[in-house]
Amino acid sequence: VQLQAYGGGLVQAGGSLRVSCVCSGRTVGNYGMGWFRRAPGKEREFVAAINWSAETRYYADSVKGRFTISRDNAKKTVYLQMNSLKPEDTGAYYCAAAEYFSGSYYYNGEMYNYWGQGTLVTVSS
Repeated sequence: VQLQAYGGGLVQAGGSLRVSCVCSGRTVGNYGMGWFRRAPGKEREFVAAINWSAETRYYADSVKGRFTISRDNAKKTVYLQMNSLKPEDTGAYYCAAAEYFSGSYYYNGEMYNYWGQGTLVTVSS
């Protein structure tokens, strides 16, 4: 499974941006998917996750109400719509796929088997 994230860029505070993650290789239609980010000088942190059917979605408290994760299994693509962006949202955003997704560990990077390269999001104040 290969994951390719794209769509990052520079945006002003209060603006919006959508990042996408395209999956190739094995079908990931039954995988749980997640987005993580790493701000400069900080540890990687969980942002959002979605189960295979999109029935269940999880968000970090810091992005709840502002970010929306979604997926299109036919296109093998996962999206992260980011609204009301803040400077503290700046960082490299990584998508990840979990073959055995558990709603109890959605925030734990160790559950995810495959990772894409990051796409950089910069929010200016």
